[in-house]
Amino acid sequence: MTAVQTEVLLQTLISGFLLGGLYALIGIGMTIIMGVMKIINLAHGELMMVGMYIAYVLYTYFHIDPYLSIVIAGPVLFLLGMGLQKYLINPVVKVDSILPENQVILTVGIGMVLANLATIIFKSDYLQTPVSYGTTAWYLTDIWKASPIELSLSLPWSVSFVFSLMITAGLWFFLTKTDMGKSIRATAQDHDAALLMGVNVERMRVFTFGLGSALVGAAGCLFIPIYYIYPDIGGQFTLIAFVITILGGLGSTVGAIIGGLILGLFESLTATYIGMGWAPVGRFIIFVAVLIFIPGGVASLLKSRKLGK
Repeated sequence: MTAVQTEVLLQTLISGFLLGGLYALIGIGMTIIMGVMKIINLAHGELMMVGMYIAYVLYTYFHIDPYLSIVIAGPVLFLLGMGLQKYLINPVVKVDSILPENQVILTVGIGMVLANLATIIFKSDYLQTPVSYGTTAWYLTDIWKASPIELSLSLPWSVSFVFSLMITAGLWFFLTKTDMGKSIRATAQDHDAALLMGVNVERMRVFTFGLGSALVGAAGCLFIPIYYIYPDIGGQFTLIAFVITILGGLGSTVGAIIGGLILGLFESLTATYIGMGWAPVGRFIIFVAVLIFIPGGVASLLKSRKLGK
């Protein structure tokens, strides 16, 4: 392998790793909701779209940096998610129906409503936040002068990745060290046992949907300096989150992180060595391969390896 080929490969792997870190944050939001509620939230991408539009409005009209808008978009999406769960999804879950997946269908309807509201308010135009650092890059030689390889990294991608790590670390601390977090984990592991131990399961469901919505809303703020935004962008990210959830294992937070990294690396390698248009095809291939060969996702492999020890 020549020096140029090595440089291209390393550049591709690093770019894929940065992308995977952001994908992981999207996947974690869906996985948490899946773990507690046992349903796939198919309005996940549209909630992310709402977070992106909040960041766009704050930047356009109030000149607030998209990264700083996380502190506003996160709480707004948290309240929106809690409201959707409490007043729309919970009543449907409690109703006996011939079709037990009616709550999943409801999330599809919620996504359609959010997308159409965005179209009414913002039209169908492609919008962006033209931040001053949007096309800025930094080089490995800026840190390591003696580096034999000249690698360039996008500043927005790098900053978004760091924010994603910070949010993920904060979520890990919350879920493992706080009473509320432990109650969420208990509800996800065994609904009936958590109920017997005095956990308010209904409250945990409402809070968890709000938490998952806040996470994906924060992810929207991290993507807006990099992506254009338009009302139908949510469908793309719903599919990505769904693939990550299946790849990582339903309800597994660690699996979602690993799944996001795997998908990011796969898409980056596909775009470099095959073509940009093959990334959606690659997602479908991964999705089908996991369903056939690893139906339990990465989490099942980790669990079986742990039991084997």
